[in-house]
Parts: sequence; structure tokens; C-alpha cells
Amino acid sequence: MSISNLDSLFKPNSVAVIGATGEPGHVGSVIMKNLLAGKFLGPVMPVNPALDAVAGVLSYKSVDTMPLTPDLGVICTPPETAPEAIKDLGKRGTRAALVISPGYNKLSRPDKKALQQRMLDAATPYGVRILGPSGLGLIIPGIGLNCSLASSDAKPGRIAFISQSASLFTAVLDWAGTKGIGFSYIVSLGDRADLKYGDIIDYLSSDPNTRSILLYVESVTDARSFMSASRAAARNKPVLVIKPGRKLWTVHPPGPEEGRDEVYDEAFRRAGMLRVFEIDALFDAAQTLARSRPLRGDRLAILTNGGSVGMMAADSLLAGGGKLAEFSDDTRTALDGALGPNWLRDSIIDLGFDAEAGHYEKALRILLKEPGVNAILIIHVPFATVPGVEAAKAAALVLGKSSRTVLACFMGFDQSGEEVRVLTAAGIPTYETPDKAVGAFVHLVRHRRNQELLMEMPASLPTEFYPDLDAAKAVVEAAIADGREDLSEPEAKAVLAAYGVPAIASRVAVDAADAVAQADLLGYPVAIKISSPDIPQPFDVGGIALDLETPVAVRESAEAMLARVARIRPQARVAGFIVQEMGRRVGARELFIKARVDPVFGPYVVFGQGGLAGRATQDAAVALPPLNMSLARDLIFRTRVAASLTGTEADAGADLDAICLTLVQVAQIITDVDRVSAIDVNPLLADEKGVLVLGARVRADASREPDPHRLAIRPYPRELEECTVLKTGRKVLLRPIRPEDEPAHFDFFKRLSPEDLRFRFFGVVRELSHMEMARLTQIDYEREMAFIATAEDESGKPETLGVVRASTQPDNSSAEFAIIVRSDQKGAGLGRMLMEKMIRYCRERGTKVLCGQALLENGGMQGLAHKLGFDVSKNFDEEVAEMRLDLQAPTPSLPKT
Repeated sequence: MSISNLDSLFKPNSVAVIGATGEPGHVGSVIMKNLLAGKFLGPVMPVNPALDAVAGVLSYKSVDTMPLTPDLGVICTPPETAPEAIKDLGKRGTRAALVISPGYNKLSRPDKKALQQRMLDAATPYGVRILGPSGLGLIIPGIGLNCSLASSDAKPGRIAFISQSASLFTAVLDWAGTKGIGFSYIVSLGDRADLKYGDIIDYLSSDPNTRSILLYVESVTDARSFMSASRAAARNKPVLVIKPGRKLWTVHPPGPEEGRDEVYDEAFRRAGMLRVFEIDALFDAAQTLARSRPLRGDRLAILTNGGSVGMMAADSLLAGGGKLAEFSDDTRTALDGALGPNWLRDSIIDLGFDAEAGHYEKALRILLKEPGVNAILIIHVPFATVPGVEAAKAAALVLGKSSRTVLACFMGFDQSGEEVRVLTAAGIPTYETPDKAVGAFVHLVRHRRNQELLMEMPASLPTEFYPDLDAAKAVVEAAIADGREDLSEPEAKAVLAAYGVPAIASRVAVDAADAVAQADLLGYPVAIKISSPDIPQPFDVGGIALDLETPVAVRESAEAMLARVARIRPQARVAGFIVQEMGRRVGARELFIKARVDPVFGPYVVFGQGGLAGRATQDAAVALPPLNMSLARDLIFRTRVAASLTGTEADAGADLDAICLTLVQVAQIITDVDRVSAIDVNPLLADEKGVLVLGARVRADASREPDPHRLAIRPYPRELEECTVLKTGRKVLLRPIRPEDEPAHFDFFKRLSPEDLRFRFFGVVRELSHMEMARLTQIDYEREMAFIATAEDESGKPETLGVVRASTQPDNSSAEFAIIVRSDQKGAGLGRMLMEKMIRYCRERGTKVLCGQALLENGGMQGLAHKLGFDVSKNFDEEVAEMRLDLQAPTPSLPKT
């Protein structure tokens, strides 16, 4: 279905209410009342065969008898009638339906699912989009449309709020009314039979009336579309989310179909969204992000006339993960001259209770010159000797044209008073309390970090990383064929070894005598541990023995373990023992890596401190595959154990690149091998020499079938790589672009001629920034594609020769392409190869139309398009040639060149 049909939902010119009534308290009555009470200028047409009029408005007997086709149909009839009502609206030409059927929530879960499917079956032939059922409706304050069951209306604004909760829908409306906060859209999703978060976010991402998007999320049903839409939107405007369950699920674990909260948290972060935990923080953060200047760092300078208040604000800042600004000697000297010798108080600029407006002005001018200050927080405490409005004017005078991030808290002043108006006019956001101001800054810092994560250039993987997928799958399939889900430790290490993860040698022993035999084969000293599917942590039963130097020691330790298990865990099934070489490495850190499959977001990886210490510290962080070296490094540094890995002058630390590579390798296994459901590496020893796996477990799931959509973020599509030969005989690789291609892409752009660039970008192009290049190389394969052609240069290194890219509409109805090839490669057939590859790709993914534009003078592109079957028309007003290819038409036989 087309996303354009959402205009009928969000920009309706007319509304029909199916099941409208005047019966007090009925859904149809409340909807009519709210529609008529608003400022909606379009016709509202009640439909009820039993009534001549509703609320003084002429009623129609059926959809067919209405004088015009409504853009939006609101269905207020019983649930079982909704599919037929949707069908009637579709036949009439209506393209959006809001279902608020009374009694729906009393249906059983299976009955709800069956009803939703019938609704979709009725809607699909006509392209009708459905909002609901079970929600409270929709409010669009900008056009005066209140098509909801809410008891209050909303003011127009630039914030869009999408809620999965009916109760929060009304609570936020009431709360925002008291705060004077306005909205562009307020949407209650309900049970999401059709329209889901991804659809709404996609629409709002390009909506000019929406400056920020706020989400209340309880669950996500289509993780990939949610992530894809959120990542695209977060590059254009702030996307904030609030979700319950962070602490509740520690008491009541989620069900088998519910995702884990820590995985949701990572998904929000990876998508560039900002998660908050309170309603007022949600709106504070939205307004801060929408009104503040871009933040260039995480160091905050606190300027105040109340030292104690400043100290408490500093405490809040440090507790929230922020940093206090550091002042250079030149800045300190300048502040001494402007403020006297006693201005510094625990890294806070304390002007004193008798500070005048001039002191604010002088201090701010000095701080704006300090490179160690990324943002400034002004906290003004009311004293009789210092008019707050004068301090506000001084701040506005200095900061009005500054690009520095500035926040203000004028304590004790009316938020509608002159002080706040002066600051707001200067673009300075204000807050009622210092804690709220500091919280807003912390939100800015977190949002900036999340945005940087979207744009960060990853380091390249080592060239020697060649995973052996077939070998890993063979081990897993052999265990499944043997009727086992838990692989033995040697088997688990074999899976890891197939992906290049170094592990200490291990052997399986069935009893104490066999343990001695296996130890003899490995060589002494050895370690042994109990092997039991019922004892995931052998430490718990004394099931590990280290540094065994002799056969006697091995036998005695094995027999003692069996006795302990019989006493402590008499019901446990004991398969035998794992015997392995001793892996002592003096000074090595014990880490752990585990991988699991979340029911919502698919595979995820956890990293943290390992061994017994890890059980006590609970130090861990989560990441979603696919991982690269930069994302792996980010994962490491979100744990406390990271501080012990970097090393000091007296301690070499650990090889971070080796740890990062191991994380990438484990993430790749859980991604590639569909039937692997869990991986545990614990402990993983890490020191300056590298990493070594001591303990490993792998669990298989025979019921899992290959699912290309099981990852929330579509991984690099390696299957699209293709080797070919140019007319010149030069071998080239056509493949999707990767984030790691950024340096090579910079080199590629440097070798393009001015005319190449003008034909591609329709104008003069300056040198691209990192952020602009990141947008070209870090693409979402779910909705866009870029194929590059690479070949070895004279030194044997790969170089980029050309690139074609296509950006697809969210509904896959069309894609727009652009292509550029180095001038020195023209005439070799590369442009045609790239275009044919993109045409094949778009056709295979079901895209309907491929289109593009070229400057009128770019005859080469127009000629190539003709040869490839495009319709080419010239738009002299825009001075471009428009090219369009119907991808669903029969494939013509293309002429040879």
C-alpha cells in the first residue's frame, strides 16, 4: 500500500462517522461531539440508517448515499461490522479508516486476531489504511480535527506524539494543556492491525509541521520497519521515546513473545533515538532538542549568582554522566580581571549574590572564547539587589547571535514573566529548576552520542578474517542430528574456531578414568569441570578444579566433584567432564560475551566482566548485530570493566582490537547460523597478547528456519557482490557500499572532474564533510542501495571507479536513482553495468518504478537511459531530463553496446 494514502488520514478534507449517534456516552456520540466542537472546516457526515440527523447534522443511511467521498472514515459500529464498513468505504474511494469499535476490548485474543485479518482483507483491494482498532483516535490541532475519545482538545504546535496507550493519550493531553505545550499530531495506535510505528514515523519524518517526534512504546511488532523508519527520522529531527518496564521486568520477567528491556534500550540508542523515563522529561527533552543550538561536546560551564545552587547542579550533572568544563589559564586570568579573585568555586563560576548584569555579560563573553566550554548553564537566584530581567537582558545581548549551546534557569520567576520572554526571544531555553536544566543538558549529550553513533566511520575488519560458515553449520547440524540442543564444549569451541576465535583445547570425558586418559593426551597441567545440562554454572557446585599436575590429582578431583553434585544437586544429569589445558595468563582480565535471540529484535550480543567477579558486579552492555569494529568498541566502553582494559604506564592493559574482533565474530555466528539460539563465552581472557576463550557453550534450536528478516537491522547483503570485466579487460567488483568505504569514497570524489560533480549534483560541489560522506556510505539497506565498482590500482589496493545509488519510498512504490562514474573510466561500459545491476536489484525487490533526473546537457546519461528502456522526457522549466522505467513491465531485450 502507498504511504501517500496517509494524507487521507493526516490531512483529511472531509470525515464520515459510521455509527454516529446522539446516545450519551456512546463512541459515535463522543466522536461527533469532538468533531463538531473543533475548528475543522471540512464536512462531517454521520452515517446511521436509523437516524435522520445526529447532533443537528443531516445523517445518511449508508456510505453510498453520502453526497461526496470522505477522505477519512471513522467506524464506531460493533467490531463484527468493521470489515464490511471498511469494504464499503473502500468501494466509495475512501483511503483511510479509523476503527474505534465499542466492545472490541472484550473479545478474546484469538477473536481479535481473526477480526484484524478480516479488516485487512477488506482494506487491501482498495488501498485503505487502517488506524486501530482499540485506540482512542487522532487529533490534528493544526486543522482543528479532534477525531478522538479524549475529553479535552490540544493546542497547535510542532511536536508529534504517538501513543500505544489509551490512558497515556488522555493523560498527556491534560498535562500538556497545563504546560501550554502544543502538538502537530496526536495519534493513538491501538492494536495496530495495519498502521504501525514505522508507518507513522515515516510519514512524520518528512512532515514540515513536525519538529520532533515523541513515542510511547510498550511493544514493537515489526522490528525491522521500526528501526529503519526511526533511523531515517532521527537523522532529520529528534525522536524521543518513553517505555515502561525498565524496573518492572526485573521483578516480573517478560513473556516468551516480549522483548527484553535492555534490548529495547539498545535498539532505541542504535536508531539514534533518545529514551527518557518520565513524561515531563519527555517534553522537556523535546523542546530542548528542538530549540537548542547543536552541541559540540559534553563539557558544561555553570554560571550562577548562588554558589550552593551551582554546586547542587554540578552534583546532578556528574551523577547523570555529564562533565564540568575545564578552563584554560587565559580564561582564568580573564575571569580574575572581570570578576575578582574569588569567582571559582569547585569548577563553578560563582558571581556572588550581589552580581550585577554587567558581571553576567563579562563572564559570558569570556566563556564563549573558551574552547573547553561546550555549553553554558546560567542559574540566576532572585536577590532584591539584582533584578532578574536585567540579568536576562545581559545574557540575551551576549548570546543571541552565538552558536554555543546555552540553557538558563531563573529560579523563582514566573515562566510566563518578562525574564523568560527575553531569554526565549534570544533562543535560550529556560527551565523551572536547576535539576531540570541539567537533565536537559544530559539529554542533549546522550542525543549527540546517539547521533554520532549513526554517523561514526567504523574501522576496517582485519583482512585475515575469513569465517567458515559451512564448518560452523556442520558442527551444529551434527549435534541436532544426534538429538542434542546443547553442544559439547569442544563442539562449541569448534564453532568459534570456524570464525577465527582462539580457544583453549578441550576434550570430553565420560567418567573419572576417561578424564585421566584425556588429560594424558592434552599434557599437564590441566583443568577439569563438571559437564551437565542442569548445571550452567559449575562454580555453584564446586565443579571446577584447576592446575591439576598428575593423573592422581585428576582422578581424585573428578570423583570429589561427582560426590558434591550428588549431594548438592541430586537431580542433575551428569554427562561427564570437560578436560582442558590450563589457560593461566598472568594479569589477564576475565571477560564474558554472550549472544541470544530476542523475540522482537532478533539476535543481540552482551559484553561485560566475566568470571566470578562478573556475577557480583553485574557489569554488562548490549549491542544489536550487525557489528563492526567501531560498534564493538562502543559496546566495550559502555561497561565499567573497560577502564581496566585501556592500560596505564605500569600496566599494558588488553588488546582492544582483539576483543572488538571477537565481539564481531560472535555476533556474526549468531547472525549467520540460523539454528544457533545462544552462545556463551565465559571466561574470555584478554591481555596485551590478545584473547583466549577458556569456557564456551552453544545452544542449538532445531525448530529454527532461515529467516532473512530476523535481524532488526538489515546486515550487509554480501550475496549481491558480483565480479565482472570491463571492455578494457580490467576486472571489477560490483558490490553494495559499506560504512568502511568512507576513506576510499573521499579519494573517489577527489578524482572526479568538476563536470562529473556538476552532472551528479546539479551544481558546484565543495569538498564534502565527514557527516555528508557518512550519509553516502552508511546506508540503510532496507530502504536504499548503493552499488560501487572497485578494482585494484597499480599498488594492488582497491579503488572506487563509480557508484550508482537508489533511494526507495517506504512503501517500495518507486525508487530514485543517481549515478556517477570517474571520467577516466567512461567508455569502458561501467556506467551501463552499474545501471543494469541497480535495475535488476530494484526489480527483484518488487519496486514498481525507477526514476531519475539529469541535466539537459548531460546527453550521455540520457542516451544510456534510452538504451536501458527508460522513458526520457525533457522539462525545460526545470532544465532537466526526467527518466522513468516501469519495472513491472515485461523486460525488453536490451540493445548491445
